[in-house]
Amino acid sequence: MISRDVLVEACDKELQAERFKDYTVNGLQVAGADRVARVMSGVTASQALLDEAVAWQADLLLVHHGYFWKNEPVAITGMKRRRLATLLAHDINLLAYHLPLDAHPTLGNNAQLAHRLGFEFERSIDGELGSGLLWLGACPGGTKTNELAILVNEKLGRKPMVIDGHDGLIERVAWCTGGAQDMIAAAADAGAQAFISGEISERTTHQAREMGISYIAAGHHATERYGVQALGAWLAERFDIEHRFVDIDNPA
Repeated sequence: MISRDVLVEACDKELQAERFKDYTVNGLQVAGADRVARVMSGVTASQALLDEAVAWQADLLLVHHGYFWKNEPVAITGMKRRRLATLLAHDINLLAYHLPLDAHPTLGNNAQLAHRLGFEFERSIDGELGSGLLWLGACPGGTKTNELAILVNEKLGRKPMVIDGHDGLIERVAWCTGGAQDMIAAAADAGAQAFISGEISERTTHQAREMGISYIAAGHHATERYGVQALGAWLAERFDIEHRFVDIDNPA
């Protein structure tokens, strides 16, 4: 077992959560047991994931998408009440990291996605929300848009939506996991010939075609499964505790 506060402090320090201008609270969101032996990780703190944590008798739930988002209703009713009641009734801590977990150079979602797709990281492009959120790198050997889409499908297990905006060889690619489709202009300005994120908006199609950059919407959930797994494994090794990742299916 390890002290919850020691574990949280280690995560806060490793992820440098204070560097980011985020939409939510990063770190401990709901306090539970003082001591932690079992950590369950997942992408989103949905009721289904909470139920898995209860069944496994987890002491701490580690997620990328937690609660308390800016501009959401503040009343503790309905779905929000049920979720919080589950955590409190079973003394389960909720630990959540959003943008800090996207940007971490080795454990983060961007780093883990690059590892799976074989991209060679060159640099990140800073934005108003923090550094390390938009990554730029090389696609070794070059590839066509359709070939890149096939690779994404194979590695992530989800067929992406593809806008073929660049008809030549793709040698430089940009990526940002989750809902970062509006970073497409920054990706194009940086010289990327393809940009990968999770979601797509109506405007993204026209931007890709007119800017000459291919866009691959690989799934918000699918692109963000890996950072929280890496962080959970890091905690398990560092503190000699149990870790289990649960993937609650989400086609979005």
